[in-house]
Amino acid sequence: MEKNTEKEKILIIDDDESATKLARFLMEKEGYEVFSATDGIKGLEKLQKVSPDLVLLDIDMPRMNGFQVCQKIRGDVLYRHLPIIMLTGSSEEDNLVKALGFGSDDYMLKPYKNAELVARVKGIMNRTTRVLDANPLTKMPGNIAISREIEKRIEGKTLFSVLYLDINKFKAFNDYYGFLRGDVVIKLTARIIIETVAKFGSEDDFTGHIGGDDFVIVTCPEKAVDFCSKIIEEFDGRIQDLYDEDDRKEGYILCKDRQGKENKFPLMTISIGVVSNERRKITHPGEISKIGAEVKKYAKTLQWSNYKIDNRIN
Repeated sequence: MEKNTEKEKILIIDDDESATKLARFLMEKEGYEVFSATDGIKGLEKLQKVSPDLVLLDIDMPRMNGFQVCQKIRGDVLYRHLPIIMLTGSSEEDNLVKALGFGSDDYMLKPYKNAELVARVKGIMNRTTRVLDANPLTKMPGNIAISREIEKRIEGKTLFSVLYLDINKFKAFNDYYGFLRGDVVIKLTARIIIETVAKFGSEDDFTGHIGGDDFVIVTCPEKAVDFCSKIIEEFDGRIQDLYDEDDRKEGYILCKDRQGKENKFPLMTISIGVVSNERRKITHPGEISKIGAEVKKYAKTLQWSNYKIDNRIN
């Protein structure tokens, strides 16, 4: 797995300028990239732009307090695992109970000891990385968690299907519009996948982000076709909004291919390859990955957004 060399990001949402300056100084000294917002509404806007790895969230703020912000973050499928440390100058016990009740991971009183804040941030960051192996952009479980999930299904000797999802023409879009809009595509796709599984699946279903524009769903075989159909419908219905109006009307963008030649690239579609142990014995996650790559490659040759299920027998 390719190691992520980007700095981990921390978002400070606090209307106290001096407290923000101190927290920024401490976090930057530890090598984190720090962003800040002076109230809850601006904080939620900044959250969508920077996709932080942890939020330091003050409780007492104008326009929207920390409890409301925390509730909004936990209600967003992309950020339900995002670590949050709530900060307050009030020692009321009710605040601690409410903070934990709204989904905060930790709670600290101001003024805090500098070393304690650093220790708590590091502790939560390390724990999240170990447990979730989260993708830095979508916060979805990454490769380690995906392998563990598939191993668990194999060892449990249960019937399962693995869906490998890939966006077609994403590189052209990314080159043409820039990586910031490309990130929006990745986050939209992640949202569609998570929302679809949450709405039509069950607690046993698993979603993961391999990296780039590649995603995974692990589910039971009877749900596979339904997931594929609904994700394709949602993707095709929402992805066009990310193109400029003129490009959307033309149905393509004009940019250079891998050989440096200018070509017409049609609007993005999504391909899904489905692997199952219904008709073949699978003993290792590597087998799933290899078969999934084959089936997804075939799905990418089909017109429009499409899916292909591997029905071959050993």
